[in-house]
Amino acid sequence: MAVSIRLRREGTKNRPYYKVVVADRRSPRDGKFIEIIGAYDPKVPGRNSTLNLDRVEYWISKGAQPSDTVRSLIKKNKKATATSEPAAKAEQNEKQSVQEPPSPPAPAAEDVS
Repeated sequence: MAVSIRLRREGTKNRPYYKVVVADRRSPRDGKFIEIIGAYDPKVPGRNSTLNLDRVEYWISKGAQPSDTVRSLIKKNKKATATSEPAAKAEQNEKQSVQEPPSPPAPAAEDVS
């Protein structure tokens, strides 16, 4: 079975909204699909798509062919994830260093003889 990763149109007239789906290449655009792996809203400015990159990689490893638009969405999501991960790690390190105040020195043991 030839499998492709493509967009499935949803939404209303003049308000498109797409789901990124894995489907048999022979099925119609809005027909049967195997799995939903993301969403894309072209009307939203900025970051307007979400993808489960683990599932995308899985399906590509199994031979699924992404459409041109989905290929560009994958590229954008990978780039956004790569740039956000180091920033998130840096923020986490900052929070840990701020939350952990230096411990006061231990009191000296006194000999009572």
